[in-house]
Amino acid sequence: MRQHRTLLIALLLLVTTSAVLADESRLTRELERLAATAGGSMGVAVVHLESGRSAFVNADEPYPMASTYKVPLAVELLHQVDAGKLALTQRVDIGVEAYSPGSGMLAKLLDDPGLSVSVLNLLEIMLLISDNTATDRLLDLVGGGTAVNARLDALGVRGVRVDRPTIRLIGDWLGLGDMPSASGRTWEDYEAMVEALPAGEADAAAAAFELDPRDTATPRGMATLLEKIWKREALTESSSALLLDIMERCETGQTRLKGILPQDTVVAHKTGSIGRTTNDVGIVYLPGEAGHVIVVAFVKSSGEEVEVRERAIAEVARAAHDYFLFSPSE
Repeated sequence: MRQHRTLLIALLLLVTTSAVLADESRLTRELERLAATAGGSMGVAVVHLESGRSAFVNADEPYPMASTYKVPLAVELLHQVDAGKLALTQRVDIGVEAYSPGSGMLAKLLDDPGLSVSVLNLLEIMLLISDNTATDRLLDLVGGGTAVNARLDALGVRGVRVDRPTIRLIGDWLGLGDMPSASGRTWEDYEAMVEALPAGEADAAAAAFELDPRDTATPRGMATLLEKIWKREALTESSSALLLDIMERCETGQTRLKGILPQDTVVAHKTGSIGRTTNDVGIVYLPGEAGHVIVVAFVKSSGEEVEVRERAIAEVARAAHDYFLFSPSE
């Protein structure tokens, strides 16, 4: 009788395990279908934090992070705060030579003499509105990409690397070559360099940028980092809570991960965009007791319009949301 009972339990476990594997296989197939709509190559990582169940598409392929690299930078910054090397209240001088092109608000204020901003304020505008000037000042403050990568290595995060400030990253994408030194650089200098670029050189530089291993992440690597943030393995409780709170208030990419989720769904996320790359990475909060889902969506080398890429990201987030909401772990 005992042998029969043991055999029955084993069969039930086998059936249950097979059903779960089959379900996640179906989720993977749906993610693959959606990824094909983005154009180019789309990498996806979906991880249910409470159960560990997951699905991936192109999990270990490197993708340009664009501004999603501000997440690992934020982790290193807050690690240094936790260690007492930096303080959120300390002020950072922002002179005209600190200008970095692209998104943000600080560039509009750089003509004002004596601009000084707290580390906390720089962190917030880096993540909330993706301010590139704030990003480059913070990257310099923590010790550059070397410090960020050392922290990622210490955390056991593989496949994520930060190499350049945004001004250099964007310059390489455009094909600008050598930049003016910080002491002599102005907004006007940068714009003049961009306007002088031959179209053919810019196209060749953009193509080379997509093959550059610098400032890239794999979907699996970024998902691992987000999981460590959520589980308080990367930072102290207070710094983890601060980082997630800022990411919950992210103002960019409203049509990406959040695009077609139910109204008022909380998503702690960070977007990234450059050329044919469109990204969004974050944690989706499910209703009730259904838990939380990491969703990493990277798109590169896409010839589709940005709106098409964003819709693909939104569809991936909705598929992950609905799957784990209506197929909870036992």
